[in-house]
Amino acid sequence: MTIILRRSSFERLRFNNVALRRLPVDESHAPGARPVRGACFSRVTPQPLERPQLVAVSSAALALLGLDAREVVGEPLGPEYLSGSRVMPGSQPAAHCYSGYQFGQFAGQLGDGAACYLGEVEAPDDQSPELLRENPSRRWEVQVKGSGPTPYSRQADGRKVLRSSVREFLCSEALFALGLPTTRAGSIVTSDTHVMRDVFYDGNARMERCAAVLRIAPTFIRFGSFEIFKQADAVTGRQGPSCGCDEIRTQMLDYVVETFFPEIHASHTDVVERNAAFFREVTRRTARLVAQWQCVGFCHGVLNTDNMSILGLTLDYGPFGFMDRFDPDFVCNASDNSGRYKYRAQPEICHWNLARLAEALSPNLPSERAGPLLDEYFPLYNAFYLGTMRRKLGLLRKEEPEDETLITNLLQTMHNTGADFTNTFRSLSQILGPVQGEAADDTEALERATELLLDQCASLEEMRASSRPSMHPRELAMLVSMAQSNPALFHVLSDRAMLTQQLEKLSRLQELMETTEEELRRQQRENWSSWIRQYRQRLAHEYEGGSDVQGTWEERVRVMDSTNPCVVLRNYIAQNAIEAAEKGDFSEVQRVLKVLEKPFCVQRGLERERSAQRDEGAGQGEAGEERSDTGSHAPVPYDSKPPAWASELCVT
Repeated sequence: MTIILRRSSFERLRFNNVALRRLPVDESHAPGARPVRGACFSRVTPQPLERPQLVAVSSAALALLGLDAREVVGEPLGPEYLSGSRVMPGSQPAAHCYSGYQFGQFAGQLGDGAACYLGEVEAPDDQSPELLRENPSRRWEVQVKGSGPTPYSRQADGRKVLRSSVREFLCSEALFALGLPTTRAGSIVTSDTHVMRDVFYDGNARMERCAAVLRIAPTFIRFGSFEIFKQADAVTGRQGPSCGCDEIRTQMLDYVVETFFPEIHASHTDVVERNAAFFREVTRRTARLVAQWQCVGFCHGVLNTDNMSILGLTLDYGPFGFMDRFDPDFVCNASDNSGRYKYRAQPEICHWNLARLAEALSPNLPSERAGPLLDEYFPLYNAFYLGTMRRKLGLLRKEEPEDETLITNLLQTMHNTGADFTNTFRSLSQILGPVQGEAADDTEALERATELLLDQCASLEEMRASSRPSMHPRELAMLVSMAQSNPALFHVLSDRAMLTQQLEKLSRLQELMETTEEELRRQQRENWSSWIRQYRQRLAHEYEGGSDVQGTWEERVRVMDSTNPCVVLRNYIAQNAIEAAEKGDFSEVQRVLKVLEKPFCVQRGLERERSAQRDEGAGQGEAGEERSDTGSHAPVPYDSKPPAWASELCVT
């Protein structure tokens, strides 16, 4: 009798770890954090998790590697392989060395303090050309995040906890489904390993369950990868760990361009021209990415240079957030006290980060060549942004000069009325343009459209809460006095932009305290009626000269409903999934993933199937988030405005 031993799907993966052959590797296995000079990677040994258990998998992400999700779920050793607790055949675990500017200050050596490069898996032969369009290497780099300490862990333990891992897993796949460039997440595994975490940096540390996420991308090389060669910074005095190793910078640049930008490499015999073309393409992709973020109301939270992908992908999901009510000053990261990475600042910050990348590439990319390329960024960003916004508004046939004003007025109206960003845009496809013989300001049509959007507006209580300054009035008064009497000290402690924003909030709060609910509703109605009138006039221009008005309208609705999502990963949705997972119930993570995989589809029965009960006395969430309420809440549809308790969530 012949016994046939079947290899597991993980043992059949085709590893081809080109990066470790093309770039210098630190072979030392010395324990503990240490400076690493003259290397782009360091060999590491992933530390096993205790009793790893599968939480959820993404079928689409695992398919990139040629893995069948059903086989993975049924594989007894699957949780071990997916968490790095057992090394896959052909894998060569390593940690990537990089530096970066964190909140505007150069931090010196950073690196993969909790992530582990497992290797590069060759794509299946039948992988679709669309998936490989921006991955011409035909290899997918596989990482495990949360696999233990590396030389770059500094004072940390190299572990990730379940709350942050659930958020990264879900958001990676959510952004992909929305059509945004992103790294992917193939799986999330939890365990019986626990670590101590001080979630809010307030001295109240607690034990949390460890988890690991399997991350997938063409490469995780980032802007900060090129900053390890930086000379001593004029402000912080820190330098990159490989300062002076210019030949390695050239080696890395050659590898990146040849591997991930082969058309650029093949089109230029002059190296400087090639590098300039490469930087132009990175600029284009970055402009496109941040425009897409702005158009779905996504805020990254920590746009340091070490979190910027060289391929223009959304990278490293930490305290991210999707806006609920539209607020240009939305800050999703509670640790960002200065608001450096707020929503409206993201385009400018990405430009600043590109300038730092240009500096890091010098002299391979001379500064006189980089400057004009950087100047292309904002025109590119504006073109991407306006193009997407026109689709969101259903302006498909014509590009009118007043479109930019119409978009600006829409966002201002949303801000003034506290309208929900996602749901307001989704509702716009229900607003009809004037039919033949009907005026743009037809009373009945305006009333119907206004009522539709009023449903997305904030209540007076919500408006007051969102207008409260984060500073105490006495602190504000002190800063105002200091700005006048001692400007030098004021600029050390604060800045005029922040002070102005806080004073504007205080002024708005004072107005709202003297306003009744009825007066607010009347103002909201007037604001929306005014904008809808402009919108219907613009829609009338869309129909002019067309013989098939019905066909034009149907195409408009189709495009809008495939551009404006029904559902995004709001913080309260992630929080519900996290709290369930912490109790051993992974069904909500799996259910949310299923919903997020089809964000543009109207999915019936989106209410949570199980009761949204909370433990009595639960005052602290499990996602780096805090809530002061207790008790239970009624089930909430995933595509609704967030419940009241969601405003108290805090992500750090």
